[in-house]
Amino acid sequence: MPSAGPRIELRRTDENAAEISALAERFGGAVGIDGVLAALNRQARPADAPGSAVTRAYAWQERDNWDSRWWPQGITWSSDVAARQGVVVTSAYAKNRVGITLASRIAVVDLASLRYRHVLLVRPMVWRGRAIMRPLRVHAGGIVWYGPSYLHVAGARRGIFACRMEDVLEVPPSRATLGHHYVLPVRFAYDAAAGDMRYSFLSLDRSVDPPEIVAGEYGKDTMPTRLVRYQLDGDHLATHTEGGSAPSLFEDGGVSHMQGAVTVGGTWYVTQSRGPSGLGQLRVGRPGAFTKIRDALPNGPEDITYWPARDELWSLTEHPGSRFFFAMDRRQFGTSVH
Repeated sequence: MPSAGPRIELRRTDENAAEISALAERFGGAVGIDGVLAALNRQARPADAPGSAVTRAYAWQERDNWDSRWWPQGITWSSDVAARQGVVVTSAYAKNRVGITLASRIAVVDLASLRYRHVLLVRPMVWRGRAIMRPLRVHAGGIVWYGPSYLHVAGARRGIFACRMEDVLEVPPSRATLGHHYVLPVRFAYDAAAGDMRYSFLSLDRSVDPPEIVAGEYGKDTMPTRLVRYQLDGDHLATHTEGGSAPSLFEDGGVSHMQGAVTVGGTWYVTQSRGPSGLGQLRVGRPGAFTKIRDALPNGPEDITYWPARDELWSLTEHPGSRFFFAMDRRQFGTSVH
């Protein structure tokens, strides 16, 4: 069992297989991610985004750019599916006027056309013999699409939620779906109830074998800013003899206002926010010894991911009116492909 500091552990829950099957039967079968890609209904566009490290950027459709309810957070890409090498997936959460999280969703983006569509994340259940669903109410501060199937979603103190892309359903828009035409049920979770880690963001390190999930904490003032890594066993987190998953690496050298972290060949890249009006910063190096790159990112940077085939880092921003998803050429930071 890896040693990773006090009380940091995840335990996988039972699968919601029966509930998802019941939902699929109710709505005529799953359409999967391919069903979403065949029905993209919104249009992003190339944009000029501030930040010295940005090499190209894209803006959302205006209603999404200015939406005060939904706030973009996580980003990942279609890692192991050859036919989807030009697909980016982002996450967002909805909050009310007092800041209570109401729901979370993903946006599926075809980079070739810049068309995209929102998909609501839901908890499947059977109530009084009827298959129903409720919005997944998490911050969704980071996401990882690993393998052809699994999307992992950061759930703060609740741990990590796992969805299977083949489970996407096409449903009639309603109050239950918050007007969404497509939903993605949660299949299981990695419950953090046994630990005290906050899973604020996620990424994937492909430069190690097997690949590892990287997670960390947003913190300010006296809050902890820890960084951890979990080994993967196939599509799932590796477990130790007691049945839980403990980090293979624990780092206590994070920085305040971390919004995302990814590692490539031992080098860490960390996004750091500076409020709604200050340009974001990028930290490069290793925990406890980061180099700060000032004004590298647009204001409000969030999660970060690495695209090996392009040797690019990708991130996105959250504040209304200045929302972008964007790429950064990693070679500008003095590193090479590992």
